[in-house]
Amino acid sequence: MAKVEYPEEVLALVTQLKRLPGVGSRSAERIAIYLLQHKKATPLDLATALQSCDAKVSDCETCGFFTGASGCAVCDDRGRDVTTLCVVEQPTDVLPIERSGVFQGMYHCLGGRLSPLDNVRPEDLRIGGLVRRVRDAGVREIIIATASDVEGEATANYLVEILEPYECSVTRLAQGLPAGGGLEFADELTLTRAFEGRRSF
Repeated sequence: MAKVEYPEEVLALVTQLKRLPGVGSRSAERIAIYLLQHKKATPLDLATALQSCDAKVSDCETCGFFTGASGCAVCDDRGRDVTTLCVVEQPTDVLPIERSGVFQGMYHCLGGRLSPLDNVRPEDLRIGGLVRRVRDAGVREIIIATASDVEGEATANYLVEILEPYECSVTRLAQGLPAGGGLEFADELTLTRAFEGRRSF
């Protein structure tokens, strides 16, 4: 007697869901069945939203944050202080800072951090774009907000070296951030204190 399995279409959906971070085999199966059986799931709306994101959302050419059909929420905001630039590793690092309400300047998302073990070199990051912005946009202060682990510190120190020729202040967030952690794990109060206590290199 043949083993009973889900139809191949369902198995294909489970396979795709398992590719998501933090979703194992059981979770992927539960999500797939939920999408198929529950009236409120609206799987076609989910598919449409995914297609729209894939077609319209990309990295902003200037700052590296997410940009959609309506443009970049950071670069298009005329009320921001263009003389202050906060350098983060990933676009997702922008949102915890924004929620804290402590920073009103511009951002620059590197797209990662230096990691020799993972073969991530300076040319793999958006460092060239950072240098161009500092050179051409009248930036007076650069706040480096990379993680406080070994790779984040190495990235920060490298940025300090390449930014040295330019007439701007380079500061680092205070170490109120969790050791070895990224911005996504920091609460609003911790981020506020980190910005207020930032130090010069």
